[in-house]
Amino acid sequence: MTNHDALAPRNVSYPPRRCPPVFGSRRARLVALVLVALVATAAGCRSQRAYPNRPILLVCPWSAGGGTDRVSRQVAALLEQELGVPVNVVNATGGAGVTGHTRGAIAQPDGYTLTMATVELHMLHWRGLTSVSYKDYEPVALLNRDATAVFVRNDSPYHNIDQLELAIREAPGKLRASGTTHGGAWHLGMTHWLLSVGLKPADVNWIPFNGSTPSLQELMAGGLDFVCCSLPEAQTLVEGNQLRCLGVMSQERIAQFPDIPTFIEQGRDCTFVGWRGIVLPKDTPPEVVDRVAEALHKVVENEQFREFMDNSGFNVSWAAPDEFRAILADDYELFGKLFNDKAFQMLRRTRFGPMFFPKVLGVLIVLVTVVLLITKQLKPGADVAPFSWPGLWRAGEIAVWVIAYLLVVEYVGFVLTAGVLLMLLIWRMGIRLPLAVATTLVVVPLAYQVFAVALRVPLPRGWFGW
Repeated sequence: MTNHDALAPRNVSYPPRRCPPVFGSRRARLVALVLVALVATAAGCRSQRAYPNRPILLVCPWSAGGGTDRVSRQVAALLEQELGVPVNVVNATGGAGVTGHTRGAIAQPDGYTLTMATVELHMLHWRGLTSVSYKDYEPVALLNRDATAVFVRNDSPYHNIDQLELAIREAPGKLRASGTTHGGAWHLGMTHWLLSVGLKPADVNWIPFNGSTPSLQELMAGGLDFVCCSLPEAQTLVEGNQLRCLGVMSQERIAQFPDIPTFIEQGRDCTFVGWRGIVLPKDTPPEVVDRVAEALHKVVENEQFREFMDNSGFNVSWAAPDEFRAILADDYELFGKLFNDKAFQMLRRTRFGPMFFPKVLGVLIVLVTVVLLITKQLKPGADVAPFSWPGLWRAGEIAVWVIAYLLVVEYVGFVLTAGVLLMLLIWRMGIRLPLAVATTLVVVPLAYQVFAVALRVPLPRGWFGW
């Protein structure tokens, strides 16, 4: 009988599994060559065709249906005719306007991301909610200015500003109002009004909403006592006798609303006007700025645009790039003085700034790294020296992939960039190339369909529009 145990090999030692050398292997050299080729292509092979030659994104920092959104969509529709390419509006809401304004400021300065900036841009900066200011943009054109107005429901007991002010004096903090986010344009307009008549900003309980549309909806539902916003934003409800306007904070009556008195007519030295204008990221080439400004001037002179603005009650106030830059600078200084005044300190009180959680996360990452180093648990693979080139590469390889993506995605496009880098990353992890290709062909198109199509997230289009 055969003794199988005797035939079994004994004391056989197998060499430890070793990762392939990073720079010495054929695979690694191929990966490095592909990365270099992608970066070089993105840096040196930008399209030489005249601007614009692909779709343009117009960022609206406020919610759909509001005044800024309506103006943005009208501008986009007419701008398409002037530039000959699609202009798509995206509502990048959140953070009291920080999200949209920041997104526009950090976009590639190539002319393919416009932002419908609003007066809140100055307020966000002076409130400490963002480091972004008008200095992070190339001003293109001021389009309109609208004054703050005060609205109540048609069945409200307040028929004029005197009655509303009396109610606020008799019960400070009882009445609820809104129109935008905390510290937004219409909130600041209300604050200016209250201070001008000897009241305090805190005498009204301001409920933050992301724009005038949800604020007016809440007013109609009975959740608010009054709303501050522009006349055009509430025009439909006013004309439908559902809302009553108690006054507008302008120097003179609005032509489209001749029956609505100004605050000045009612004995209050109070005016407050918001604005909207198109800006591009800083360092956008001058010829691109001029091209967009020229197209926008034609849009403003277009009869269709004028008719839309008149019918909606929006004022048209054109200012070219240099004039718009001067207006922004003047307003920036004005709001700086306003927000630093003691009466406005309450508007600057925020529990957490936009960078609070990223800073906390960064501190935690540093602390964890230090602890791992002290306890000697942060080590490279057993076959890699801690401070060798392979060891350093392995430690920062993911960062290299991320940087490569950021460098090329705006020019090459999301699908191509994400596809190539994902395939190489999977292959680099030891997966066979056919399986890496198959996985990429499923994951990347699926991600594009979910984000770009279903959720309408504007992913970089690149050379081929996808």
